[in-house]
Amino acid sequence: MKNKKLMGVLIAFFAIIVAVVISNQNKQETTTETGTESQTVKIGVLQYVTHASLDEIYKGIEAGLKEGGYDKDVNLEIDFMNAEGDQSQVQTMSKKLVDNGNQLLIGIATPAAQGLANATSDLPIIMGAVTDPVGANLVTDLNNPGGNITGVSDQTPVADTIELIKQITPEAKTIGALFSSNEDNSKAQVAEFKAAAEAAGYTVIEYAIPSSNEIASTVEVAAGKVDAFFTPVDNTIASAFSTVVSVANKSKTPIYTSVEDMVEGGGIASVTLSQYDLGVATGKMAAKVLDGAKPADTPVEVFNQGTVVVNQKVADQLGITIPADIIEKASRVIQ
Repeated sequence: MKNKKLMGVLIAFFAIIVAVVISNQNKQETTTETGTESQTVKIGVLQYVTHASLDEIYKGIEAGLKEGGYDKDVNLEIDFMNAEGDQSQVQTMSKKLVDNGNQLLIGIATPAAQGLANATSDLPIIMGAVTDPVGANLVTDLNNPGGNITGVSDQTPVADTIELIKQITPEAKTIGALFSSNEDNSKAQVAEFKAAAEAAGYTVIEYAIPSSNEIASTVEVAAGKVDAFFTPVDNTIASAFSTVVSVANKSKTPIYTSVEDMVEGGGIASVTLSQYDLGVATGKMAAKVLDGAKPADTPVEVFNQGTVVVNQKVADQLGITIPADIIEKASRVIQ
């Protein structure tokens, strides 16, 4: 009897062990199917500086990743860092993101993407909002990037911007291009704008600003020499745009910008690209690479179709009449 009881206890014990093993297997299968913590993907994001345009890109990146199957509430961890415009922090943070065990890196704005590129040639890098990826030495060719980097490029529609200047301020002859001398992204945009504007009969004077501390004095000098200002997608100018507006308004010099939030901040008009949509495209491309696509073989996606945004309030303050047809076709009129 004792042997039978012992045998019964052993059978019961082994039955419990078998049940636990099966239960654990089922949990692991469920985890695999639903993408919980055991399948969490970790990516690093480096944003160059805080301002509305880049913040919108980051929001779009999260949305694009989610569309691609990577959700922060389910299977995604984002290791986010912001260099706040400090180039030394770009380098430090880039190295940290590489060392933190991230599986993919995203750089928001050219300096951030360049910092990540200098930190690793192995981890896949997705660049967001880089106007001239080839000139910035991030890829060798837009259609065949050829390395560990691909992403999204925002090409300012300069021809449309020049036409906007011609229609809103027909008397303007000289345009001052304000940009940061430290941003390759901005240099490329200004070069393209200058070539197109001079071909259209304008004189373009370049004002390269080494730091935000010199913006006020530069704009003050330039305002006496130009009829209008043009600003590219430039992080330094954007972060101190209120200063640009304050000084330019004293001489009633209109500012044509390249992003919507800068029109809202005091520019008169712009042919803009949606920064949020740029971010969504960046996030979706990141998801594609996480799913197995190779950056070397993934063409850079180019955004170059903009929409008109005008600031009626600023036009009134400057005594400028915006033509009715411009108002009619604008995607947004700020009152």
